[in-house]
Amino acid sequence: MNQDNSNKKVTARDVAVRAGTSKWTVSRAFTDGASIAPEVRDRIRALATEMGYSPNLLARSLSTRSTGLIALVADELANPNQLYSLNEATRQLQARGLSTLLLNTSPEYRPAIALRLADQFQVDGIMFLGTTLTHELIELAQRIKHIPLVVLLRNSGQADIPFVSTDGYAAGAEIADLFLAQGYRRIGYMAGPMSERTELRRMEGFRDRLSACGIALTTVMETAHYRREQGMHALQRYLAATPRESRLEALFCENDILAIGAMDALVAANAQRKIAIVGFDDIEMAASPSYELTTFRQPVEYLVGEAIRLIVEPGSASSRALMAPGSLVLRASHRRQD
Repeated sequence: MNQDNSNKKVTARDVAVRAGTSKWTVSRAFTDGASIAPEVRDRIRALATEMGYSPNLLARSLSTRSTGLIALVADELANPNQLYSLNEATRQLQARGLSTLLLNTSPEYRPAIALRLADQFQVDGIMFLGTTLTHELIELAQRIKHIPLVVLLRNSGQADIPFVSTDGYAAGAEIADLFLAQGYRRIGYMAGPMSERTELRRMEGFRDRLSACGIALTTVMETAHYRREQGMHALQRYLAATPRESRLEALFCENDILAIGAMDALVAANAQRKIAIVGFDDIEMAASPSYELTTFRQPVEYLVGEAIRLIVEPGSASSRALMAPGSLVLRASHRRQD
């Protein structure tokens, strides 16, 4: 009785038999830069497409000692800008023929397990997009496996760990100038979660520019996560505890999703536009007519490209730290409402 082979996986040997070549010739046909006549390569690839064959990348990695797999490490996936950055990273990595392994290192998901996966899959590099760069990740990447590690969109906080980021200090100073030009004097800052080893430098630049102009940063609100409800609850607590005549005139939020939460708190308190709000990142929702959020746009596409270059071409890097300028996006939320 004949077995039904319709669901049998096509192998390199099957393609070789049809092509009248060896299995190793088929392998070379799918290896960039391999020595093989162009007409032979094209014929083998055409046959492979017809037969439904695709090369086994995991098997190939055993012989090349390279998996072509880059780990993307994140811990605030509720933050829309992190999702946007992950999308851009996967797009650019796939364009280079590389694959991605997404690791969620949020505390509730046991980050140690995620890091063990990076080890077990033998990733060729790690791109860190999270808020807290843990000792465990540094040990895995640098001390144990010597895996290239690059921090994206934040300073790494360590001289031996490269990073690519927007110049947060300069951005903070620019936003301070924007508020001062509007005539605000009672000015505050809403911060995201505290980080052990990564830095944004936005608050420092903001505070220092205000101080240089004789204005104190009067209030700093802290949130546990980059989530809309965190921004909303933080400002609601502030409004409840502060007399109307003493309240802030302007608030710089560490990112857009916190700023949007803060604006929702003002709407809920029937105080819409009573406090000027500026965010950071320029997520899609920032441009909504419901918010018209003034914000600071990061050059994410460029920064992702530079992070990938540091991973795949480490010897070509002239610097282990890159800080790029961003751009202020003016809408309506920063303006004085009389």
